[in-house]
Amino acid sequence: MIDAYTCLIILGDLLERSQELCSKGVDSTTAKQWKHEKRCGRPLGLRFDKASGNLYIADAYYGLLVVGPEGGLATPLATQVEGDPILFANDLDIHSNGSIFFTDTSKRYDRVNHFFILLEGESTGRLLRYDPPTKTTHLVLDGLAFPNGVQLSGDQRFLLFTETTNCRLMKYWLEGPKTGKVELVADLPGFPDNVRLNERGQFWVAIDCCRTVAQEILTHHPWIRNIYFRLPARMSFLARIMGMRMYTVISLFNENGEILEVLEDPKGVVMKLVSEVREVHGKLWIGTVAHNHIATLSYP
Repeated sequence: MIDAYTCLIILGDLLERSQELCSKGVDSTTAKQWKHEKRCGRPLGLRFDKASGNLYIADAYYGLLVVGPEGGLATPLATQVEGDPILFANDLDIHSNGSIFFTDTSKRYDRVNHFFILLEGESTGRLLRYDPPTKTTHLVLDGLAFPNGVQLSGDQRFLLFTETTNCRLMKYWLEGPKTGKVELVADLPGFPDNVRLNERGQFWVAIDCCRTVAQEILTHHPWIRNIYFRLPARMSFLARIMGMRMYTVISLFNENGEILEVLEDPKGVVMKLVSEVREVHGKLWIGTVAHNHIATLSYP
């Protein structure tokens, strides 16, 4: 039996090693990040609550968290819903009533294994809502194929979310005669990540790669996909043969899905695997999961 003193020593050692790996960003921009991120966490979605100054975080491994306006250690808010663990919290947005809408990408795979979600075409993802007054988490939508970015409209009558596997931008109605309904806003040319609102009520969508004929065949014929990705070859080689490229597209849509702007980096020279686009005071801020830098672009 371990006594209290020994337990404190063990916990202290774990904390020290965690701080060494995580606080200093060891291997955070290298391929070795995978071996640390389950311990260190992987914050994917960040939003400030303008009313309270709190920073809410969707972390791929630790669920929904919050940090107060003075900073400090993040406090867990939601790690499970209806008895199921939140395995892959991805993005969030905050309603004016305080509710927090966020995505849980898969009930089967975590972020380290996210490629299998795409390969299998599995659809166990969820849109969730956390209510701070009651400290409860509710299921809003399930059966989603890699739900990713989420963004409330300017008037908060609806929210948009992306389905990465299906290459779609979707709308979920919160108010009005269509309350609770889900609609397709746009079929996209590649795999979407986050979606963000600009000051004009339009939506920027970050899109990776581009759909190819080979990908369409594999998407619509699961038995072919299962055989293909069991071939004795490296995953990167199989992806390259399919025509998958580090192609970046950022697109601007209105709420009806009409395309207003398309910006591209066909060879991924500046940005590969773009993750988010924010428009602030005449400039686009562009994030990525592949680089340790942020790109900016004057716009319009």
